[in-house]
Amino acid sequence: MTGTIRENLRALAGAQKGAARSAPAYSRFVNRQIGRAFAAVALRLGLAPNQVTALSALATFAGIALVALVPPSVGVAIAVAVLLVVGYALDSADGQVARVTRTGSAAGEWLDHMVDATKISTMPLAVAIGIYRFTDLPRVWLLVPLANAVIGAVLFFGMILTEQMRRQHGVASTAAPGAAGSLRSLLVLPTDYGVLCLAFLLWGSPPVFVVVYAVITAATGGFLALAARKWFGEIEDLA
Repeated sequence: MTGTIRENLRALAGAQKGAARSAPAYSRFVNRQIGRAFAAVALRLGLAPNQVTALSALATFAGIALVALVPPSVGVAIAVAVLLVVGYALDSADGQVARVTRTGSAAGEWLDHMVDATKISTMPLAVAIGIYRFTDLPRVWLLVPLANAVIGAVLFFGMILTEQMRRQHGVASTAAPGAAGSLRSLLVLPTDYGVLCLAFLLWGSPPVFVVVYAVITAATGGFLALAARKWFGEIEDLA
């Protein structure tokens, strides 16, 4: 499919899957729209879904590398945030390209999850390296990205494992498309990966960034605790 950008946008609009009921606001209302625009361009260029995934990984890991390798500044902060936002939007675009071209595959889903798992682990480690190398912050602040790494990995694994076990038992996913209220989308906003991407706009001022990062980490940890309790109950009922 190599129609015009406008034609591709119309095709993409008709091939959208519904937003998950649990989707937070940025991912649901902003990232999907940016991703659709990128998907329209990808279709115009004739890119395959896995190629879009590769571009997403390139942008994301370039941003993460800047955090670990370059001293914080306003310019670096903007570059990191832009790269992460673009990477996240392309992460949405690859699935949209797959749906509209009907070229989705198990291998593509696997690749997408592997990229997600890698960025979830490497991003907080890059923050820890950046704080250690380039700031005078008390070393206790290093505990924040380390906690974020653990929380992020456990949350991602828990989501994937719970979903797989539901499928094995023929149970409909609670992450399936549905009517998610705007209030719920806003309440879970602090756990939104898109908000984390935007938080890096503060990376030029590390003392401010780490406070915001700590709040995001605490909110995500609280969400994990509540979600894990709910998931355990669901899996217990499956048996």
